[in-house]
Amino acid sequence: MIDHNIFDILACPNCKGKVIYKQQEQEIICKPCGLAFPIKDGIPVMLAEQARSITTDERMQKK
Repeated sequence: MIDHNIFDILACPNCKGKVIYKQQEQEIICKPCGLAFPIKDGIPVMLAEQARSITTDERMQKK
């Protein structure tokens, strides 16, 4: 379980922008950068080399 207070301080490591938590996917999304950062064992892995590229459809989705 991830502490939701972390989103007050968590930012994308590339653009320093806000990120979105996708609970079901266990990912943290940065739409401007088009990256999805995994959450492993309840810890966000905020490394670009560990992230996957999100699709255009994922970028267009509202929260």
